[in-house]
Amino acid sequence: MKNVVDLIYNIVWSPALLVLLVGAGLYFSIRTRFVQIRRIGLMVNMMFRPVKKEGKMGFSPYQALCVSISGRVGTGNIVGVATAIAFGGPGSVFWMWVIAFLGASTAFTESTLAQLYKFPHRKAFRGGPASYIEKGLNLPWLGVVFAILTVCGYGILLLFVQSNGVAVAFNNTFEIPNWVSGIILAFFVGLVVIGGARRITHVAQAVTPFMALAYLIVALIVIAVNIEAVPGAFASIFTNAFGINPITGGILGSTIAMGIKRGLFSNEAGQGGGAIVSAGAITESPAQQGLVQAFSVYVDTLLVCTATALMILVSGTFNVFDATTGEMIYAGAPELGNNYVSYTQAAIDSVLEGVGSPLVSMALWLFVFTSLLAYYYYAESSLIFLFNRRNNMRRYTERIIIWVYRFIFVLFIYIGSFISSDAAWTLGDVGVGITAWINVIALLILFPQALRALQDCEKHFPVKKKHLHN
Repeated sequence: MKNVVDLIYNIVWSPALLVLLVGAGLYFSIRTRFVQIRRIGLMVNMMFRPVKKEGKMGFSPYQALCVSISGRVGTGNIVGVATAIAFGGPGSVFWMWVIAFLGASTAFTESTLAQLYKFPHRKAFRGGPASYIEKGLNLPWLGVVFAILTVCGYGILLLFVQSNGVAVAFNNTFEIPNWVSGIILAFFVGLVVIGGARRITHVAQAVTPFMALAYLIVALIVIAVNIEAVPGAFASIFTNAFGINPITGGILGSTIAMGIKRGLFSNEAGQGGGAIVSAGAITESPAQQGLVQAFSVYVDTLLVCTATALMILVSGTFNVFDATTGEMIYAGAPELGNNYVSYTQAAIDSVLEGVGSPLVSMALWLFVFTSLLAYYYYAESSLIFLFNRRNNMRRYTERIIIWVYRFIFVLFIYIGSFISSDAAWTLGDVGVGITAWINVIALLILFPQALRALQDCEKHFPVKKKHLHN
């Protein structure tokens, strides 16, 4: 079984996918004249801009932002960043920034298209890549394939990564058996998902800002105490990113690959998850939600991921391994070995003694809890897409299938808590990569529509020019 999974992984995560993701992000950035920088002020404005709701249809752009951030901010921000540093060195952080910067334009494109091709479903809107593939590309069969892959990827495979990260952290900190952590996490997630999309948005809106802000405050404390090490940390990020440092120069390929993979896993740009949430928002124009989602990539990677990376680097609580041989080529904290979550825990403990392990474990629990809620939303929306195509079947079977899936979803959260960490990450990467392949190609074809939507939006919200007075 392991050989089969490894074969699929190597096919999905061939260098071609990395080139596709970076190339598409660069193309979108150039064509939109780097909208992710040029209109950052408008992004913030659109986030909180009130809109008129059509009855109870959909939710606000801010609520959609909270759900998408909850999906982005998870194990990738704590364990994923540590793993990237372990196998790519400090330079991997630079490539995470690159994929976030370019990914912001990809997130804009996919979320704008999701607004253009959303469809009504009961008292809400649904949609996403499956919908714009079916209607925009006129390829119904591929839309169905994408929806099925989304259910398999987000609704099954990625559950393993999230629940396993929590179980390992709690086992390290409190010596709680993995299966117990799995049951507790599955129980609380189950309480929310049985309430459907509206309950998920309300919980995400309440929890996501609080958890992100609290984590950033702790990170700032650790960084402030080690302020003299900050210039060196940034220097190591840039020198290692291009193989200049002799210690990690031999793993430059791994540095780039790990930065891109972990960056993509964390910010989800190009995978389609953020687009699925965006379809449910009520906006004045399709590009409005695209701009809001572009900003969410910055929150995830440039804020939360960078906070984790700097804590680890300024504290020196990390090791670097050769991904091919497993040999430790840099021993900053040899006692931690390859226990990646401990890199972050030890960094906080170095400043707040005895606090690091429990705090990271609790933060990780909240991150994973909200990520799983977002994953459920993605999977449920994909199931609704599949049944929405056959109106005669929807009335009698959709509700039954969704309720059955809720129990399956909770079960897989529990199962993921006690499988091996390496297997969990491999399966998670497969789930991420499969959807990215199809979605990014569709985005490249449909991009002119997103560009026109942006141009229409900018006509209503022109850049305010400053006038100089003599």
